[in-house]
Amino acid sequence: MSRVAKKPIALPKGVEVTIQPENINVKGPKGTLALAKPTGVEIKIEDGTATLAASEPALIPMTGTVRAILSNMVKGVSEGFERKLELVGVGYRAAMQGKDLSLSLGYSHPVVFQPPEGITLAVPTQTEILVQGTDKQRVGEVAAKIRAFRPPEPYKGKGVKYADEVIIRKEAKKA
Repeated sequence: MSRVAKKPIALPKGVEVTIQPENINVKGPKGTLALAKPTGVEIKIEDGTATLAASEPALIPMTGTVRAILSNMVKGVSEGFERKLELVGVGYRAAMQGKDLSLSLGYSHPVVFQPPEGITLAVPTQTEILVQGTDKQRVGEVAAKIRAFRPPEPYKGKGVKYADEVIIRKEAKKA
């Protein structure tokens, strides 16, 4: 069986997992998340841990996937997820306008981004953006959308990049 699927999920205090015939709900201090329950994956909750098992050998890979998603849901409702973006470039800056994010990225107009439901944006400094939320996939998706407005270029490194991203620089042409 999958090594990922075998590992039990520890449920911290304040996190409640309810299993219904069609879906799995995870409720915690930061919010509530739901997952459509795949057929053939059995979930048991005992003594503050959740364990998964496949009903047939062909569903073992799916069990590992469901376990990883469920683990991320538990972490999301208890701690939350965060992605940090940095703006690199002269005149590149970010500011909040109410709930919307206004970006000056060297275009002739400011780029205004409205965050989806369940995602909060913060701007600690003019060149940093924090994307926070309970759903790991949506946090990453929103961060990728913001990065796509001006991806970092390889010559000067200007653009919107992840805080932990390393931009591989190219050498300019020589005459």
